[in-house]
Amino acid sequence: MINVKVLIFAVCIFPTYMFSKTYTICGDCEHTSISETIHLAEAGDTLEVLAGHYQEGNIIIDKSLHLIGQDWPVIDGEGNSEILTVVADSVTIEGLQLQNVGTSYTEDRAAIRIRKAKGCIIANNRLYNSFFGIYLERVTDCLIQGNEIIGEAEQEMSSGNAIHLWYCHRIRIHDNHLGHHRDGIYLEFVDHSVLKGNLSENNLRYGLHFMFSDHNEYQHNIFKHNGAGVAVMFSKFIVMQNNQFLGNWGPAAYGLLLKEIYDSEIRGNVFKENTQALYGESATRILIAENDFIHNGWAMKILGSCMDDTIVNNNFISNTFDLSTNSSRNYNHYMANYWSNYAAYDLDKDGVGDIPHRPVRLYAYLVAKVPPSIILLRSLFIDLIGFAEKIIPVLTPASLEDAQPRMVPRPSIHLPK
Repeated sequence: MINVKVLIFAVCIFPTYMFSKTYTICGDCEHTSISETIHLAEAGDTLEVLAGHYQEGNIIIDKSLHLIGQDWPVIDGEGNSEILTVVADSVTIEGLQLQNVGTSYTEDRAAIRIRKAKGCIIANNRLYNSFFGIYLERVTDCLIQGNEIIGEAEQEMSSGNAIHLWYCHRIRIHDNHLGHHRDGIYLEFVDHSVLKGNLSENNLRYGLHFMFSDHNEYQHNIFKHNGAGVAVMFSKFIVMQNNQFLGNWGPAAYGLLLKEIYDSEIRGNVFKENTQALYGESATRILIAENDFIHNGWAMKILGSCMDDTIVNNNFISNTFDLSTNSSRNYNHYMANYWSNYAAYDLDKDGVGDIPHRPVRLYAYLVAKVPPSIILLRSLFIDLIGFAEKIIPVLTPASLEDAQPRMVPRPSIHLPK
């Protein structure tokens, strides 16, 4: 016999789960329109969209629903409109192919936009030719996972970002594939969020872009062949760990660009074949540890405005320039790094070079001051002045040295075999 009190309690506590319904949408079903079915549904219901081509745009989800695709149904904005706009909490969007969002110079149209909501899940969708892919504004506790977001961007001014966050809190962005947008991921006024396991490639500007966003972390991501890999600007307390910055190559390309950033950590990353692997301008109290800098043009450019940074236990291998600066003074601490161009000895066999290493070559200092002098690279004249500066330093920062250079690289899974 059913306990009436228990039944009443369950209905009061879990009303949407007790009476939720599933609506099936397809061309031959009772329900053929996604928008009309949303209007019929109640909070907690599931809308199952079967395979097919749905020419719908400006679909508004204003209640807590689960919109689930089966066999990749295509929702086509036909280049005229935004596709899905979510203005309710606890909405799930999964298994859909959304395509052809219209480009606009007056509004930021998106394949999926979430406004002033919390607890939403956007998982395992395909977004193609979207102006903005996923756009979150004033959103809290949302998960964006396993999506493929590929655009057709050709110019920055006429393109949007694959994932765009504005004034958001506690967002998780995991295991997405992003490409051919302006920025792969853009965060502005975002805090306490985690980005993990994403592949961001072939974007016009940045693979990942922070602006005024504090207390965030990104780990185990790959940023390759972008205009620049990652830019962290006007932010603090950022953890950057175990990422790969690969092949971000061009006249103004960076693996990682830091500007006005404070109290952060860069650890366990690999920087390979970037024009400038790590560029720091007004980067203060940054720990740069256990990273691999391999075959870059400049491994690190640390300007004189960077202070109280600690560069320790990194591997610098076969870079054109390991370190460059524009200042004759040094306000940072270098210790126990491996420098492949360190030519000295270790008589006591303790694994540490017996004389300090001065990683800033005179030529690197001159190039920072006079960029056209790069044309003299590999010339005998440059070798001679470099040798003279090593013996009697005159122009390069006298206090910039690694007093305990490692004789062998720190073990790493990223080093070439």
